[in-house]
Amino acid sequence: MTTSTTPATFPDDFLWGGALAANQYEGAYDADGKGLSVQDVMPQGIVGPRTEAPTPDNLKLVGIDFYHRYKEDIALLAQMGFKVFRFSIAWSRIFPKGDETEPNEAGLAFYDRVLDELEKYGIEPLVTISHYETPLHLAEAYNGWADRRMIGFFERYARTLFERYGKRVKYWLTFNEINSVLHEPFMSGGINTPKDQLREQDLYQAIHHELVASASVTRIAHEVNPDLKVGCMILAIPFYPLTPDPRDVWAAKQAERDNYAFGDVHVRGTYPGYFLRKLRDKGVELDITAEDRRTLAEHTVDFVSFSYYMSSCETATQERESGGGNLMGGVVNPTLEVSQWGWAIDPRGLRTILNDYWDRWGKPLFIVENGLGARDELVTGPDGIPTVEDDYRIDYMNDHLVQVREAIADGVQVMGYTSWGCIDCVSASTAQLSKRYGFVYVDRNDDGTGTLARYRKRSFGWYRDVIASNGATLKA
Repeated sequence: MTTSTTPATFPDDFLWGGALAANQYEGAYDADGKGLSVQDVMPQGIVGPRTEAPTPDNLKLVGIDFYHRYKEDIALLAQMGFKVFRFSIAWSRIFPKGDETEPNEAGLAFYDRVLDELEKYGIEPLVTISHYETPLHLAEAYNGWADRRMIGFFERYARTLFERYGKRVKYWLTFNEINSVLHEPFMSGGINTPKDQLREQDLYQAIHHELVASASVTRIAHEVNPDLKVGCMILAIPFYPLTPDPRDVWAAKQAERDNYAFGDVHVRGTYPGYFLRKLRDKGVELDITAEDRRTLAEHTVDFVSFSYYMSSCETATQERESGGGNLMGGVVNPTLEVSQWGWAIDPRGLRTILNDYWDRWGKPLFIVENGLGARDELVTGPDGIPTVEDDYRIDYMNDHLVQVREAIADGVQVMGYTSWGCIDCVSASTAQLSKRYGFVYVDRNDDGTGTLARYRKRSFGWYRDVIASNGATLKA
């Protein structure tokens, strides 16, 4: 008896596209009534100190000026054939301080115009409600998510979005990389207490408030429009044991669980036992109300989304050689090459994560960030037009997408793929523009100079062909 096999393919309705965040590409940080966000006082990203007020060296204040160039930029996305565009709404454009009772109409109107352009080209919007953009006032007056009152502010903000855009936007994400609050509490959670002074009791209470808020706005979304699909968003990083020693295996499992816990609550509606033990061991006792428990249990997410850039190792038995990474580094894997920023390049890790999350949660998965940050060089193309010959990016993305295709063949339900920084933008971790991810080069430099002109890289045409062929042009 012979068994026939079908070549691995992407589903016909697979959502191909790209992703950006308001604080990294919009600019216009004080235009049309917008208030300040935590990003406006982080001129060096997570690697440097915050400032008391916006400073000229903060590249995020201008970003790539999408606020004034959105028509041009969305047209470029359409030329690549995007099916979906993931972007975030800047909370402080809608509620400048965060605790007002009435929204800022000028901010709402801007996103109406963005959605108009996306509809013009038939591009599906995927909106992140909170992407490292907590209003600064909420950080300074309430200590961000450490305060339970933040739940109500977030509910009001989210309800405003759902009622305004709920017939135009089907797919929503609550918090970007929600587990990153463990590592960057100010950027991720608006927690104003310096990291070295933050009590674990306050950090984990803030995490609880975010999780309850996420479930609560999922409820609101489904009340406003039952057809809306709401997902959580996790910073995914598979941890491998550095050696076969059982102690290293357990260390890797514990590192994975720091990330699993956020998905477990979003999907299963309750705190897992391993997480509760961790809190007990730390002497942390959460304030959890009966209403909190009902909200978590009854309003779980429709799908799970995640970012994936790298894998890492863990060890309990050897000297630790820490690696770089997106907010968390882990231990260097000696078997893998690294990017210019020291991030391990591991395409198979993406297949591992997809299978792992599908087996664990059984919810549709959406890869909403993946890509290669690199120092691109602008050169003159054969047609005399500036370009970037970024074959290294093509190779990176091709190899990762091949592994996505393999995961789909494994039986994993994958909704789509939005590459990070599809147009060059300011890095969240380093606040640099020289760390480029895009298919489109933006003429702006780390010192703030440049014309902001857009140029198509070689990867622009490559990704266009991948989308047009529904992945058939990928090379195994």
